[in-house]
Amino acid sequence: MMRADWKSFGVCAALLAACGGTRATGQGCQILQRTAPLPAGLEEASGVAASRSWPGVFWTHNDSGGDPVVIGVRSSGARVASVKVAGAKNRDWEDVAVGPCSSGSCLYIADTGDNDERRDDAALYRAPEPREGATSVTAQRFPVHFPDGARDAEALFVLPTGQPFLVTKGRHSAVELYRYPLPLRAGQTVTLERVAVIDADGRKGMELVTSASASPSGKWIVIRTYKSLSFHHTDALLRGDTRPAQVVDLTPVGEPQGEGVALLDDGRVLLTSEGGFEDYPGSISILKCPLE
Repeated sequence: MMRADWKSFGVCAALLAACGGTRATGQGCQILQRTAPLPAGLEEASGVAASRSWPGVFWTHNDSGGDPVVIGVRSSGARVASVKVAGAKNRDWEDVAVGPCSSGSCLYIADTGDNDERRDDAALYRAPEPREGATSVTAQRFPVHFPDGARDAEALFVLPTGQPFLVTKGRHSAVELYRYPLPLRAGQTVTLERVAVIDADGRKGMELVTSASASPSGKWIVIRTYKSLSFHHTDALLRGDTRPAQVVDLTPVGEPQGEGVALLDDGRVLLTSEGGFEDYPGSISILKCPLE
């Protein structure tokens, strides 16, 4: 989250988005929908995930200090649900994923934002994925600890095995990939395992990591920054090969403050953005990217 730094950038991006038209990103992806407004109350939209139980719905949420609520939206940005996550607190929710669990399909929420890298209470939440008509779900909390001290992690993905992974933002330290060693243990603080160092020098400005997503098949992982997407073959990334198969420039999309990403098996990519400054609506955009 970098709201205070983005007011002028948000205005410029909003003007770009208003120009309309479908443009390529320069790496083979096509913009199918550019910055449709999200509904009121999602000015700080952060992560996004495609529902597995409610066709055509995407789950998103606000970040730090908001209510413990997930919002269901269509790709047009229209709200279809507002669901309280009972048993959870939104200290700094940064990303959301959908993955398997004993009840079938669950939401995994990363309460792992930590701008100053001082938190000792980072956690993941898991709750049954809401179905149509639900107004509340109950979450389990899984406290996590980074092995070399606190980290700011805004990116979460979950593989078809149900194993969660976090990617650190890179502002104060390296960009690193961590996994939660299965099984998940509610209420027990678990030390994450480092899988790979993606960028030992860390990142600055627009290249800070803000979200990640695994395709439902588990074949692909995408990691996003404020201005780009990096696509990785899952097997390669998990064995430590951090070279992306494809990098996509998001500048033509015109997001005010790009935050969330959700990857579908057909190559569609959903992007969510904060509004960029107070009372300016967040947005949702759609790309279509060839994945081979």
